[in-house]
Amino acid sequence: MTRVTTDVSRRTLLKSLAAAPVAALGIAPAWAQSAASAAGLVTPNVCMVMPEVTEGPYYLDPGLIRADITEGKTGIPLKLTMQVVDAQCAPFAGARVDIWHCDAEGNYSGYSGQGSDSVNDTQGETFLRGTQFTGDGGLVTFDTIYPGWYRGRTTHIHYKVFLDETTVLTSQIFFPDALSQYLFDTVAPYNARSGARDTVNSNDWIAAQAGDGAFAAIREQANKYTAALVVGVNPDAVSATGMRNRGPAGGATPRGSSDTRSLIPGQ
Repeated sequence: MTRVTTDVSRRTLLKSLAAAPVAALGIAPAWAQSAASAAGLVTPNVCMVMPEVTEGPYYLDPGLIRADITEGKTGIPLKLTMQVVDAQCAPFAGARVDIWHCDAEGNYSGYSGQGSDSVNDTQGETFLRGTQFTGDGGLVTFDTIYPGWYRGRTTHIHYKVFLDETTVLTSQIFFPDALSQYLFDTVAPYNARSGARDTVNSNDWIAAQAGDGAFAAIREQANKYTAALVVGVNPDAVSATGMRNRGPAGGATPRGSSDTRSLIPGQ
């Protein structure tokens, strides 16, 4: 892997990419693309995840190590690639990555009171949840669907990066509003919902907290969208909140952690 010249320049590169305002549009200027490629990064879209960041709702660990998390849920296919690196752009191999998000109708699996009207019960279900472990390049890829929306939040995907049993970094991935609105207005089953969403990127406080670097790089393919995000993490971060929120689905604990409950406080 090609490296930039110094630790300072690598650290500066990640910070500058994460702060680039064009990241929220899913694109990046030529300089950012070139710098990211030189550092061995899959995309200029970079999220500098800090410890104790908002988890958001409905985390649970169903013990499912899998790339395809759709479980038959309908929606626009989305292939999500995440690359876990440190402040020097060096990839983490063997890091555990969990993702979870709502379906096209705004429902999370595994909980009662789902959807904007809070009437759907998905207890015992595990759709749109999964775990993978990074390879030598720090990469994981999930096959899922483009997430829908529910009242009070913009479109997003939750994730956790477990470096070991005590270092757990949590954040969310965001998407361009123009693309989200186009899909919600024109594509089934997203367009079958009544009412309009009340929250977009500009008035979602968690998106503001995460910053422009938390927006995925989006590309349209013939039969799906692809999304990519580089997650820069601090290996010295240790949660101070203790273990909680294993969730009702239960299931076996995947390798890589003696306990996979959340170490991060949520909202």
